[in-house]
Amino acid sequence: MHDIKALRETPETYIKGWESRGRTSATADVEQLLSLDKALRAAKTAFETNQAQLKKLSGEIGKAKAQKDEARASELMAEVEALKGGIAAAQEDERTADVNLRDLLASLPNLPFEEVPQGEDEAGNVEVRTHGAPTKLAFAPKDHADLGETLKAAFGSMMDFEAAAKISGARFVVLKGQLARLERAIGQWMLDVQTSEHGYLEVNPPVLVRDHALYGTGQLPKFEEDLFKTTVEHYLIPTAEVSLTNLVREAITSEEELPLRLTALTNCFRAEAGSAGRDTKGMIRQHQFQKVELVSITTPEQSAAEHDRMVDNAETILKKLELPFRTMLLCTGDMGFGARKTFDLEVWLPSQDTYREISSVSNCGDFQARRMDARIRKTGEKGTRFAHTLNGSGLAVGRTLVAIMENYQDENGRIAIPSVLQPYMGGLTHIG
Repeated sequence: MHDIKALRETPETYIKGWESRGRTSATADVEQLLSLDKALRAAKTAFETNQAQLKKLSGEIGKAKAQKDEARASELMAEVEALKGGIAAAQEDERTADVNLRDLLASLPNLPFEEVPQGEDEAGNVEVRTHGAPTKLAFAPKDHADLGETLKAAFGSMMDFEAAAKISGARFVVLKGQLARLERAIGQWMLDVQTSEHGYLEVNPPVLVRDHALYGTGQLPKFEEDLFKTTVEHYLIPTAEVSLTNLVREAITSEEELPLRLTALTNCFRAEAGSAGRDTKGMIRQHQFQKVELVSITTPEQSAAEHDRMVDNAETILKKLELPFRTMLLCTGDMGFGARKTFDLEVWLPSQDTYREISSVSNCGDFQARRMDARIRKTGEKGTRFAHTLNGSGLAVGRTLVAIMENYQDENGRIAIPSVLQPYMGGLTHIG
């Protein structure tokens, strides 16, 4: 959500920001917002003026009755009746203008920070750094789907897309045996790193949420087609960002408690409505997947440093797994709806001979906090202000499994297990 007062004072900032994100109607949007804001304030003024007049007339009616001037009292009561119609009309005008203003504000993306590079799409993203040389194998690498189907469990292959399709349809997978254990190990290890080494508080949140929670973090109303909705007005979360960030909704958090760092390992659910034909093979783009989410609630002064810290927390996972990756600063045209600045981590996949996204870490400023009414206050002070919220993957578990399988494969199809994960695998060093 945006600050209408700030938009009123510096409309050119919003026009520039939305145009940089590819919104060609930015000027018209601002004009409409200012028009609705003007109508809303005029309706409020009319309501307050009529209310004050009603109070005045009510007093005069009392005086007229006390003086037994029934003619004057009747005349005043007729004025009151007419005034009530004006009050009702002003209330309806105010309600309509408020709904229209909020709906338009809710549909408009966050403004990028000044340092975010300009660009229309992923071609405008900027490489910040790389870590490790891309894996070069002495044989033609297999992709993870082929590797997984070749690996045999006691009951079929360890990565079974056919069985999943019979149960649930496309974009699902059944993992079995040692691969299922490896995925579990990855998630547990990631949680342990983020909690014990990076100071995040582990949370086990609901994966079913109400629409207001998704509105708060910006998934609704714009991205409803990407969500799975139940028949009882709940949605399955697309990311634990929704549950974790909403823990501070409609609350005032003491600034002395900040930054508040939260993490969760949950199943996530995405309809992938806009990805028809993309990554149809394998585990890269699934309807159901696991992810370790990182969320931080900070003051405005802390948020930039906290953003860099969260990127480092996510990078640490890839470094410990000894997986080659690069860090990208996303351009204005490639950022998510609620972000002001985003870094993507992209891991190397030998079968595709390229880097693929495995984590996205965003600073949302006060955009989500305004939608959730999440405020902060210093101890001893009366005034409050909106928090800054940040979120990121630390990491997507399925894609991490994919990266391990492809980078740690040998020519016989065996998968070496990274040393940091071996204690979580009962000392097992290889799969297959």
